[in-house]
Amino acid sequence: MRVAIVTESFLPHLNGVTTSVCRVAECLRDRGHEAVILAPRPAPSSYAGYAVHGLASVPVRQFPVGLPMGAEVEAVLADFAPDVVHVASPFVLGASALSAATRLDLPTVAVYQTDMPSYIRQHGPGAVGRGAARAAWRWIRRMHEMADLTLAPSSATLDELQAHGIPRTALWARGVDATLFNPGWRDDAGTRALRWSLAPAGELLVGYVGRLAPEKELHRLAALAGLPNLRVVLVGEGPTRHDDAATLAAAGVDAVFLGSREGDDLARAYAAFDLFVHTGTRETFGQTLQEAAATGLPVVAPARGGPLDLVDHSRTGLLFDPDDPTALRDAVAHLAGDRVKREALGEAGRRRVADRSWASLTDQLLVHYATAQRARSLVGWRTGS
Repeated sequence: MRVAIVTESFLPHLNGVTTSVCRVAECLRDRGHEAVILAPRPAPSSYAGYAVHGLASVPVRQFPVGLPMGAEVEAVLADFAPDVVHVASPFVLGASALSAATRLDLPTVAVYQTDMPSYIRQHGPGAVGRGAARAAWRWIRRMHEMADLTLAPSSATLDELQAHGIPRTALWARGVDATLFNPGWRDDAGTRALRWSLAPAGELLVGYVGRLAPEKELHRLAALAGLPNLRVVLVGEGPTRHDDAATLAAAGVDAVFLGSREGDDLARAYAAFDLFVHTGTRETFGQTLQEAAATGLPVVAPARGGPLDLVDHSRTGLLFDPDDPTALRDAVAHLAGDRVKREALGEAGRRRVADRSWASLTDQLLVHYATAQRARSLVGWRTGS
């Protein structure tokens, strides 16, 4: 197939959207498909052997946001003549791509990944935030009505899209690199050295990996203050790093910030942890939860959104009630005192994600591409085009 991937986020900036696009591009290449990537500048000129067309952008909260470059996007799509247009986490640039693809009568698959209405509501006070979130949903509905198929990463997100009137939806989860993230890293000399530096007195290491931003709700970690012989380790960067550090320090939480890590260094960080905690309630999926599970870690996460699909309560980890201020502390305290339980949950979690490779998820994506092609052909038949 010839696939045009239009993404709101791409390298050199790392997040869930970028990771998903990169892994899909690599798997498409390995299967012999052709592709082109359209992304906001700055972006590399190529990736996975495919050309990357950088498009004009403006910085918003440390990230480049693509501008609505409809004519330029349409020209690239017309020249490449794809069999399908894959629009990753559409909002601004993605809206231009969906419009251009509609004009060119190209099949489109929109991959919903970022809960923008919740982010907007969180940053707006009271009624202003709620009104802005409603406006965001109207914009999202208008965009996704242009797509032949919209893919949601979790059942909770799928339900939410359908509740807001998004048509033609289906479930498509995310893969995990179980070759990179695996329990074998615990025997690595670098991992042992990292663990020794973080837990010289045998402290229990509670790890978090992800962006440091308001929507991650890292203030919840303050509830862990006072738990004996426990240290919180945060991997990632973002605009709230200093605020998060100040909040945890004021609460008396023993916390260490390791900054951003990638590749083997990230895998070593996971392997150094004893358990993994996620705090955000606005996750459409939760990729780091899968990476932690692949490493053999028990996962503690809120019983809301994407984690509901990823954590089998009391079997691969623990889900806590985010509306109960004591629930996260209770869950961590329960696992902190029971190493056998932690190991059993971690092993069960690892088995559960063992078959969720990006290769298998890309095979599913190719089936969704074919569905979009059939839907577009029916649109053309109905309209007489």
